[in-house]
Amino acid sequence: MTVRLLATGGTIASRLDPDTGAVVPAVSPQDLLAAVPELAEAGPIEVEELDRVNGWNVTPQVMERAAVAARRALADDGVDGVVITHGTDTVEETLYLVDLLAGEATDRGAIAFACAMRSSGELGADGPRNLRDAVRVATDPAARGRGALLVVNDEIHCARWATKTHTTNVSTFRSWPGGPVGRLDQGTPRFDLATPARPPHGDRLDPAVALVKAYTGMDDGMLRWLVDDRDVHGIVIEGTGAGNVPGDLVAGIDHALGRGVPVVIASRCPTGRTQPIYGGPGGGVTLDQHGVVRSNGLNGPKARLGLMVALGIDRDPDHVREWFTGA
Repeated sequence: MTVRLLATGGTIASRLDPDTGAVVPAVSPQDLLAAVPELAEAGPIEVEELDRVNGWNVTPQVMERAAVAARRALADDGVDGVVITHGTDTVEETLYLVDLLAGEATDRGAIAFACAMRSSGELGADGPRNLRDAVRVATDPAARGRGALLVVNDEIHCARWATKTHTTNVSTFRSWPGGPVGRLDQGTPRFDLATPARPPHGDRLDPAVALVKAYTGMDDGMLRWLVDDRDVHGIVIEGTGAGNVPGDLVAGIDHALGRGVPVVIASRCPTGRTQPIYGGPGGGVTLDQHGVVRSNGLNGPKARLGLMVALGIDRDPDHVREWFTGA
């Protein structure tokens, strides 16, 4: 079986710089593979380096390139599976966008992400094991048709649910509400849960989407600036609780909606969906009356990527609402 490795950098491809004392991306994809002798049993592994940066410097454009490269590898080039190495800070975002844009190609072969919390050379480095396991998932027929998967710490997470929950702990990744969809038993992939369905995608992203975190006492100046000065095409607001925002933001939301800029409400809570429960200024019922779109359980960063995909298909507000209803 043939696997294609798409490398972007991250801690899994990093080592300590003795001159600065900082961990930096410095390991080539070929050296990553050489550090895991067991991979020789998997068959040929082709290498394509998309970037070599820290996770927080991966842009939506690089994420889109990863999705296109993964889809091309499976649909056009006939490889049997794809592995994408990535930094942990934003892997859940790239994972989700790759799932949206290339998930249907996994009927031909799996897409598995590998990352690490400890750089090469650190005691207990987790990158080599995660890379080995990702290759095993990518070549497992049972992983086909499940969209993009994150393989880390002996667990297999689906794109919609996976999120990073701790700054440094190796068990940082959690999946809410369902939990990991599978696991590695002595290196053998086992699947326990179905992966969620995904909404449709088009051929392009609309990158002009902003993510705003609401805070107490916030006024509507930032929203007006984004619409009037930055010419955004969509805004995601990460509100509190079940999807509420400070009352002074409502005028800015109306300003955006009045200019055809959809506003999506997510929650800063790690679990649960936004719901219209409260009235009054900024309450969920009030926001619904003003025409916001609810993120359907997607967190702020994933809702932003989802809005990019939805707007890339059609900027009509009714379409955006329908897209998130199925997200």
